[in-house]
Amino acid sequence: MSTPVATLESVIKRYGKTQALRGLDLTLRRGEVVALLGPNGAGKTTAVRLLLGLISPDEGRVRVLGRDPRSAGARTRIGAMLQVARVPETLLVREHIALFRSYYPRPLSTAEVVRSAGLEGIESRKFGDLSGGQRQRVLFGLALCGDPDLVFLDEPTVGMDLQSRRRLWDEVRALAAAGKSVLLTTHYLEEADALASRVVVIDKGRVVREGTPSEIKHAVSGRRIRCVTRLDPARVRALPSVISLQVDRDAIVVYAERPEDVVRRLLLEDDSLQALEVSAAPLEDAFLALTGGA
Repeated sequence: MSTPVATLESVIKRYGKTQALRGLDLTLRRGEVVALLGPNGAGKTTAVRLLLGLISPDEGRVRVLGRDPRSAGARTRIGAMLQVARVPETLLVREHIALFRSYYPRPLSTAEVVRSAGLEGIESRKFGDLSGGQRQRVLFGLALCGDPDLVFLDEPTVGMDLQSRRRLWDEVRALAAAGKSVLLTTHYLEEADALASRVVVIDKGRVVREGTPSEIKHAVSGRRIRCVTRLDPARVRALPSVISLQVDRDAIVVYAERPEDVVRRLLLEDDSLQALEVSAAPLEDAFLALTGGA
């Protein structure tokens, strides 16, 4: 395993009587995209603020690029796109880029920032005149200005159209391919599934599960079978390895640990079975099961 780029080690953080993090451990490594998922109040924002050096832990240790995250040596190698970001609305996009580039010793060129964030054609527009999706693209570009080794992306595609969202996904993948590390927080679980090499699910300040998206989905929900059958749902629900069953209009949706066995039994008992689909359970189902939202 490569040397960790950032770590939270047994971190406890309190806000008055509220304990936001309860011995949280988190490791980010070079070239990986980690999706940090959790319900509202789970501790995601606190974890990110600790890694950015905006707050300090009450107990435990935080290291970023081998340093205290509050040090200049760490901060000049970090890029962050946060929902709480506030930038002057009267400045032009190119003026924002020039300002942020000036903060770093070895910034990307303006042309590279414009290309990576998809800002072609809006460089001379005021930030306040942009649409929500265009503003998100600008904030993404500003996070890249310093050519960072570690990038924090908080709900990066909110307000973006499908084309812009897919383009940003491609850029996130390119960052990882170039050896950068990305910590992603998002409520779009499709986004986490598409981008993350590792998913960390936290709830009530603790890690409840981590692994690849496939591992998370398989460990919690098994695999998904959808079909139209004349069999009684109660009969299907009683088959070995079936985790759960839902009726969806004229079809049933079954989650099973061993879907092959279930499909064989369905075909054996119902020669009229049709519209059969077998797929991985969506990450959303696993997330809800892990965080008690089901």
